[in-house]
Amino acid sequence: MHRVKNLLLRISAVLILLSAVFYLFIPDVAPWIMAFSVVIFTLMTFMNPYPGKSIRGKRLFNFQLFSCISMIVATYLMFKERNEWALVMIVGAIFLFYAAVMIPRELEKEKNKL
Repeated sequence: MHRVKNLLLRISAVLILLSAVFYLFIPDVAPWIMAFSVVIFTLMTFMNPYPGKSIRGKRLFNFQLFSCISMIVATYLMFKERNEWALVMIVGAIFLFYAAVMIPRELEKEKNKL
């Protein structure tokens, strides 16, 4: 089951990136691809909460949730044909990247303390 969740998370992340590129060429279809992939990505993120106990790890997980919310807002702006969607998506991507790098480090710190 964990492998399926991980696979869906990766596929949806790739589709999010592709839909941002597709928006340049086919702006009518790209928001729908973005919406579908953001929903899957958000659901998979919510279904995989931070497994540790540290406050910092939980804060990093909240960064991931903020990133999902910003991707939802970016998708809405994409449907409205507002160019601000790219800025909102970049902000969400920065938070997501930071959390993705730091959560494994935090889990390793917790593991070493035991």
